[in-house]
Amino acid sequence: MTPDEYVEAVLELVDRIPPGRVMSYGAVADALAERSGRASARLVGSIMARHGDGAPWHRVVNASGGMPPRLTPEARARWLAEGTPLRQDRVDMRAATWWPGEGM
Repeated sequence: MTPDEYVEAVLELVDRIPPGRVMSYGAVADALAERSGRASARLVGSIMARHGDGAPWHRVVNASGGMPPRLTPEARARWLAEGTPLRQDRVDMRAATWWPGEGM
């Protein structure tokens, strides 16, 4: 998989995350690792920062359910609008985590 194909694969997977659910950067990387040969949460984060404007970026969070501080207010508003389970200013990862292949 070329770097451009990997960007497309990340964005396609993020587009499939249902409203009210999330994946961590690492989970996105893990879900694509076998196909792509890559397994870097940091790379997924870079892709989302550079190319994620048109994607539901708020559905990809860090492993503890958070966002960078500058994005938290907007992400929180989007999470609330979608009914994403929260604990303070973080996503409740136990309740909200989604994995490809789960029902929508």
